[in-house]
Amino acid sequence: MSVKNIVLLGATGSIGDSTLKVARKHRDRIRILAVAANSRYRELADIVREFAVPHVAIFEEKAAAEARASGLFPAHVRIVSGLDGLIELSTLPEADLVVTAVVGTLGLKPTLAAIRAKKSVAVASKEILVLAGKFVMAEAARHGVSILPMDSEHNAIFQCLHAEPKRFVDRLILTASGGRFRDSTIEEMRTVTPEQALKHPNWSMGPKVTVDSSTMANKGLELIEARWLFDLPEDRIDIVVHPQSIIHSMVQFVDGSILAHLSPPSMTFAIQHCLFHPERAGAVVPTLDFAQAIRLDIRPPDYSRFPCLRLAREASKAAGCAPAVFNASNEVAVADFLAGKIPFLAIPELVERTLAAMPNREPDTLDEVLAADAEARVVAAGISKTLKS
Repeated sequence: MSVKNIVLLGATGSIGDSTLKVARKHRDRIRILAVAANSRYRELADIVREFAVPHVAIFEEKAAAEARASGLFPAHVRIVSGLDGLIELSTLPEADLVVTAVVGTLGLKPTLAAIRAKKSVAVASKEILVLAGKFVMAEAARHGVSILPMDSEHNAIFQCLHAEPKRFVDRLILTASGGRFRDSTIEEMRTVTPEQALKHPNWSMGPKVTVDSSTMANKGLELIEARWLFDLPEDRIDIVVHPQSIIHSMVQFVDGSILAHLSPPSMTFAIQHCLFHPERAGAVVPTLDFAQAIRLDIRPPDYSRFPCLRLAREASKAAGCAPAVFNASNEVAVADFLAGKIPFLAIPELVERTLAAMPNREPDTLDEVLAADAEARVVAAGISKTLKS
């Protein structure tokens, strides 16, 4: 079997860490060709030494300069920086697969560059398709490039669909853990602190994704992402709460049968599927043991307690720039909540008010989407100042 060359954008985050676990298990089949991070160059240096990585990108210019002067990297390693550096890594001639796991929308242009260079892409940053799914999927089709979903839910759907014709698919069913406050009342959520919101019951993730899970905005983003990945409208994508996070998602077919994907709540399963696709390899962590009792609870979500779900559905149905506005305003809201500027329940309020304040339009170019994203952040920041912490 040939060795696959991987470019890992977002190597120091939770997805990056799980990707490296898979690479560590399968050194004979995976080569980490390049790694990138925002600013944590000391962690990158450890990765470079362990995996003999020849290419590095550090987005922040100051951190990149410090890294070059630090002496932590072998002399032959070239360190590039900024957005141009991420794009350079994404288009390395010898790259086989580009993993986009950077936070937020930063990975959009590197992902498009990788597609145009005819590299397979594994997308873990759901914001990329939320913001610009129309353009990303069109570009992938134009260049004959595979977009592999690395989110556990979308990867589960991808595996359940297999080679089934689209005409046989009735519905997609995304599962949600429900987050930290799935059983909390609205009154209890009024006093939620950032420290509480950052304690997820099942998953170890970055701060932004963890808070998104607690508001269920994360599942709303996944709904929008699924619409683009699998070319189905939002009214054929259901969401259910599954506290155990063992069923990662399901597909219902026109004959009424339902296929579900099960594995323990570890991102290594979805990541490994993407890294080896269309082949498979041995698991990194133990799988389910059906000799033990396993509980699988499923219930519908409460849209009244988690309005971000409703807002995401409305944004997906409205289409145009609305999904980008939803994403941008949510990013502003989460950042302000974590900074102690607004209360937890103000997150969906800020998102809803921003969506209401922004005129929606169908973008003809990626620049129009990016302009809407930038405008939404300014509008959301202004609204945030009117909300009391």
